[in-house]
Amino acid sequence: MNEPHRLTALRAGAAIAAGQLTSVALTEACLARIAERDDAVGAWIHLDPEAALDEARKRDSEEPRSALHGVPVGVKDIIDTHDMPTCYGSPIYSPGTRPAWDASCVALLRNAGMTVLGKTVTTEFAMRHPGKTRNPSDPGRTPGGSSQGSAAGVADHQVPLAIGTQTAGSVIRPASFCGAVGYKPTFGLIHRSGVKPLSESLDTIGSIARSVEDAAAFARAMAGLPFSTVEPAKARFALCRSPAWPEVQPASEAAMERAVGAAGDRVPAIELPPPCEDLLIAHDVIMAYEAARALAHEHFNHADELSEAILKVIGTGEAFFHTRYLWARDIQAGAAAAFNDIFGGTDVLITPAAPGEAPKGLGWTGTPEFNRIWTTLGAPCVTLPGVAGPNGMPVGVQLVGRPGHDDTVLAAAAWLHPRLQG
Repeated sequence: MNEPHRLTALRAGAAIAAGQLTSVALTEACLARIAERDDAVGAWIHLDPEAALDEARKRDSEEPRSALHGVPVGVKDIIDTHDMPTCYGSPIYSPGTRPAWDASCVALLRNAGMTVLGKTVTTEFAMRHPGKTRNPSDPGRTPGGSSQGSAAGVADHQVPLAIGTQTAGSVIRPASFCGAVGYKPTFGLIHRSGVKPLSESLDTIGSIARSVEDAAAFARAMAGLPFSTVEPAKARFALCRSPAWPEVQPASEAAMERAVGAAGDRVPAIELPPPCEDLLIAHDVIMAYEAARALAHEHFNHADELSEAILKVIGTGEAFFHTRYLWARDIQAGAAAAFNDIFGGTDVLITPAAPGEAPKGLGWTGTPEFNRIWTTLGAPCVTLPGVAGPNGMPVGVQLVGRPGHDDTVLAAAAWLHPRLQG
């Protein structure tokens, strides 16, 4: 089979199950692609080709355990793996600690028969300070963050699937910038044991893939749920510009217009209810307050090895009174209740995934303004690629659904994606 690394994950899994492809051959193709492109993209922080091939050989010696059996995956480097170091994007842990365990999501994907190819680059503790990864479409532009290695590796056909995490916009935004499908499930769908915490009220594990069906299957495997096929289904779409709309650039505005046109019937524009007005402020407070406590060890013992960006967030979080934090959590809860009410007449919101194309330069991963609201609400979100901006860079469209109704969002995304691409 020519260029198996370009197969989507479910197609590769089906070929392996049918005896038309082996996990070893697929892993070798991915490793060859990485060797060809690693200098330009830099998506990986740890690779052990022989260990990956050994795991692939084990997969080939077994009966398929799932629809993704034998498919290699990338693991974001804030997620523990028992057989590879974990560096958290920080010099404090470089060249890496090696825990004696797998994170829950890694243990579950291995149990489904998948192969861990390596660890992908993350920003420092999944926050603002970037790693070495470049955008595969233009090495002079950011791939986004914090799941930058995962998004770049998948978009560049180096691996079919990779794990991302999102506390602000770290799955949806890099998927948009790199041209991949990003899926941030409802908060708490995938267990976070073994993932370096940043904000216990916001951190969410997600999947990055090249099709909606792949992203959904991968997330279900990491959640320990049985495989189920995503059946594309048209939804009642609505356009939601969100309070972040002043940040929108012409490229994302054009992508939104294209998505609305592809949706078919008249797509009404709706606004979020008043309790959502303070969500951006509430997100800032929750994330900084909880991050200051989650990173207490690093701050108190290794402050000289932390970036200025993360020290600023920690300082902000330490300055907040507990009453301010409780106010933010109350805003979060009240807005979540009000947000549920808008789904009486609509199923899925169409909204920007990012302000526009990936910004030039590598020192800033881009603003998460179009993601923070949905993360705070715990809502399921999907980035759909397929639109190019004026500079030829990918521009994603984001679909958002009601918390707990991931299947509705995924079905709508699977229906809209080919129409958006077409």
